[in-house]
Amino acid sequence: MFGLLGSAGSGKSLQGQTLAQKYGWRWLSVGELLRGQHNAELEKIMLQGGLVDDELVVRLMHAAMAEAEAKGQAVVLDGYPRDEWQAQWLVEQGDAQKLRGMIVLRVSDDELWRRLEERGRADDTRESIEKRWQIFRNTIARMRNILSEAGVAFVEVDGEGAIETVTKRIEVVLKDWELIKE
Repeated sequence: MFGLLGSAGSGKSLQGQTLAQKYGWRWLSVGELLRGQHNAELEKIMLQGGLVDDELVVRLMHAAMAEAEAKGQAVVLDGYPRDEWQAQWLVEQGDAQKLRGMIVLRVSDDELWRRLEERGRADDTRESIEKRWQIFRNTIARMRNILSEAGVAFVEVDGEGAIETVTKRIEVVLKDWELIKE
């Protein structure tokens, strides 16, 4: 199991889905799990750029990870954990020990805006995006400290360029972590 982290628009979902499909892994995205709940209150929170209650997020993700593990599926975590509380919860529940590492996709703000404008999702308002970027930037260092202390590796990967190029960069890391074979 490994995770992909990055700001909104970094391509973590696209890369996670691409890798999961290519290797037969389970792609787990907090956003998709939450949207799949079909809950108007949750959708309203996400539309405003807010964060859904940590307790709900960790319960949903833990159950989905356990289900994948029971089926013998490797897991790609997309944007999870998203804050220090969730990172600490992963450590305390023993899920962090199952993580081979976290890949952080690095993308310039100009490129992030370009991608988000193309994507055109309803919850991608300028205000909600700026709020999500600020939250990510404020929490990534603290999450990294918590997970690194638990033995989780962190690697930054250049997330700019053609989709296939970024995928190849990620695959180099995954080969190094022995999650994929030559």
